[in-house]
Amino acid sequence: MKPTDEQTAAADAFHAGDHLALQAGAGTGKTTTLALLARTTRSRGRYLAYNRAIAQDATARFPRNVLCKTAHALAYAAVGHRYTRRLNAPRRPAWQTGQALGITKPIRIGDREVSPKALSNATLRTVTRFCHTADEKIARHHVPHLRGLEDKDLHAQLAHHIVPFARKAWMDLHNTDGGAVRFDHDHYLKIWALTQPRIDADFLLLDEAQDTNPVVEQIFLAQRDHAQLVMVGDSAQAIYQWRGAKDVMTGFDGTQLALSQSFRFGPHLAEEANRWLHLADAPIRLTGTPAVPTELGPVTSPDAVLCRTNVGAMAQVMILMAAGHRVALAGGGDSLRALAHAARDLKEGRRTHHPELILFPSWGELQDYAAHDPAGRDLQPLVNLVDAHGTDAILCAVDHLAPEPQAQVTVSTAHKAKGREWPSVLIADDFARPEDSRPDAPTGTPASPDPIDDGEARLAYVAVTRTRHRLDLGGLSWIHDHPDGS
Repeated sequence: MKPTDEQTAAADAFHAGDHLALQAGAGTGKTTTLALLARTTRSRGRYLAYNRAIAQDATARFPRNVLCKTAHALAYAAVGHRYTRRLNAPRRPAWQTGQALGITKPIRIGDREVSPKALSNATLRTVTRFCHTADEKIARHHVPHLRGLEDKDLHAQLAHHIVPFARKAWMDLHNTDGGAVRFDHDHYLKIWALTQPRIDADFLLLDEAQDTNPVVEQIFLAQRDHAQLVMVGDSAQAIYQWRGAKDVMTGFDGTQLALSQSFRFGPHLAEEANRWLHLADAPIRLTGTPAVPTELGPVTSPDAVLCRTNVGAMAQVMILMAAGHRVALAGGGDSLRALAHAARDLKEGRRTHHPELILFPSWGELQDYAAHDPAGRDLQPLVNLVDAHGTDAILCAVDHLAPEPQAQVTVSTAHKAKGREWPSVLIADDFARPEDSRPDAPTGTPASPDPIDDGEARLAYVAVTRTRHRLDLGGLSWIHDHPDGS
């Protein structure tokens, strides 16, 4: 295909030696564009892929002067191979690891007793969160917030107890021969990052830059003095901040260009995508391809149903299975199975090890927390699902999931759908409509919906741009009645 004017502009800027940030909207051919840039030079390049599958696909599309790897693959070659004996060790309960680190007694924080099991789990999560940052040392802000201990002072007490054990765990992980803490791939990536590595290349291409962990951002930006830096991504698809990812696109010191011509869908869907791009205050707007006939309207037999939450996805799975469909769940059912087992433990009077529910002694206390504590509102759909169907029915549904190639319909969260596409898509009804403000306003006063959160707008943008031929807005159709949605 002949390059678009935007692709040609990107190639010209690259050829001129500019550091480059390329905003690439949904379906705009970012990998094709990066391969185009790579073919304009014989210099040695590195393409940093988001995951192994993308790296493998890119290897077949890029010229031989570009080595396509994940950041983890580079880290493994540099230092990770020293820890081969510790990688893929048998899993062990967090409390056993905590016991080996010296976590043997419960502590009391506020009106909650935090068991050694909960402390052990929080300690290991603290190390994981540290590994995703550019920080040099483990500190209190790496300690996760536990349900029921959201208050700032209570979290400070928890962090005061956790940080010394987390630092001890991090020291344990530096032993190449063995240790108490299970070693995984994020550990050697962080160990490598702390060595301030130099990547031997003339130019670097960073993919999915809008969802880059700070640890990878640090490595990438540190190459600026000797390599030309090119980052590509879509700031409007930055939907992983909740797990430490950072959009490094907008503040990047370099030439800012865009790819706005989408080859995935037509003008009608581009118009819908632009509605959400406007709400997300995104730096680009999309143009559809007229030759691609994408329609908006009811879909009775979708290829994919996209949901806001894991629990919403489970509810859709059960509805579709009850209707006799063969259903796949993007990413598999492990996380839902774990939640169902945790709920069953609580309902049967046992504490659970699940990190989201670990501080609740009973199902009744979780029900009360979800219903009455603002911090627990996101757990209410889980409570409703379990109370309506029971844990056995949920576990049975998970066990009967089909592999995607054999399924009639795939259910996915919008997060897991990023980077994917289907012929027809239905948006599920668990995407939240902003609540009307002023609930005490006099009768007859026009409703005034709250503004749309930009994070929710970005997630909606991802969801509505996953289709090629037909989209049923479903749970997002309220946007047409919202004053900000025009």
